[in-house]
Amino acid sequence: MFPGTPTMEETVDDPPTSAVLLDHCHFSQVIFNSVEKFYIPGGDITCYYTLTQHFIPRRKDWIGIFRVGWKTTREYYTFMWVTLPVDLNSESAKQQEVQFKAYYLPKDDEYYQFCYVDQDGVVRGASIPFQFRPENEEDILVVTTQSEVEEIEQHNKELCKENRELKDSCVSLQKQNSDMQATLQKKQEELETLKSINKKLEQTMKEQKDCWEIELLQLKEQNQKMSSENEKMGVRVDQLQAQLSNQGREMEKLVQGVQDKTEQLEHLKEENGQLFLSLTEQREHQKKLEQTVEEMKQKETTAAKKQQELTACLSLNGCVGGRLRKGKDRSYLQYLKRENNRLLSYMGLDCDSLSYQVPTSNQGGTRQDPGLVFGNPYSGIQESSAPSLLSIKKCPTCKSDFAADVFDHNLALEQHLQTLSLNCPICDKTFPAKEKQIFEDHVFCHTL
Repeated sequence: MFPGTPTMEETVDDPPTSAVLLDHCHFSQVIFNSVEKFYIPGGDITCYYTLTQHFIPRRKDWIGIFRVGWKTTREYYTFMWVTLPVDLNSESAKQQEVQFKAYYLPKDDEYYQFCYVDQDGVVRGASIPFQFRPENEEDILVVTTQSEVEEIEQHNKELCKENRELKDSCVSLQKQNSDMQATLQKKQEELETLKSINKKLEQTMKEQKDCWEIELLQLKEQNQKMSSENEKMGVRVDQLQAQLSNQGREMEKLVQGVQDKTEQLEHLKEENGQLFLSLTEQREHQKKLEQTVEEMKQKETTAAKKQQELTACLSLNGCVGGRLRKGKDRSYLQYLKRENNRLLSYMGLDCDSLSYQVPTSNQGGTRQDPGLVFGNPYSGIQESSAPSLLSIKKCPTCKSDFAADVFDHNLALEQHLQTLSLNCPICDKTFPAKEKQIFEDHVFCHTL
């Protein structure tokens, strides 16, 4: 293709070409008809051609305009794709034509020719040369002499004879070419079939190879997983063996602990029996204490009777005090003082706690007798009530006074303190009376 040649609108791809030389081309398979000596520039031209009997056109065949003197099919100026006939066997299918647009035609006056090129880039037919130039007078009028006409006729006869010979040779060559083309077509079809089979086999082999590779990778991964699982199982077996040995040792310890607990249980049963015996003894002791309390209550009744007797004695001593006020018998006064101290100590009172001072004024309408040197020791008792004398003894815990009819204050104090506390009959532990529930729980613990 010459530089600067325009690209045609009807084409997208370049036509198939080759570097095949003219000696290997077959110009007789396509014959161009009605080719003019020259074409006027600026107009479209139509190329008429005839397909021979043994030539089969194909989809990528094309017709190009070549400058005379071309060597390969790559030197085309412009081209047009051929139209495939519907029925190759009909007579109309043999006569074909293509039209070249004026825009794509050469603009110089060089000689050109039409060439039919198949899809393999091989020339199958060529036309006579022609030009692109305007019409002139020389083309209109040609004057020749008689001798020249005779020579031309003789030359034409020779050319016709040669043409017939060439046609006969061309027919023979076309027959051979057709046979060769048919054989080549069959070989090409067989080749295409073999290529298709080979392609399918290659595709199948590729797919099979890919499947084998995938299976191999899967097997490798499974092998690695199995190896890893075997290692983990080995480690797990070692761990289980270690745990089994540890559990065996723990089982031995548990058996030993059970034996120890059994021995402790037997020991606790023995202690429980001993505690039960001790509790029985404590209950017997409690019964004895209850008997002692009854005896103390009887003694308290006896003390109350003695207190009444003491009160009578105090009345008698009051009568004797009249005699003391007369001051006649001082020895008898000393005797009364000793008797008074003895009675006070018998009642649990301190003689110093009573006031022997002579009052400065009359109290309660009673006047102090001036004849008594030490004063009347019974005046405080006579003038005050009995609880005022006994109120000196108070409980150190609850600060309460004892009853007026209590004779033995020390014994009453001891009994009073016992009512404010709870003593364990087993271990002698003391609990406040308000913690009775704790005391009962403590005693119950001794029975377990």
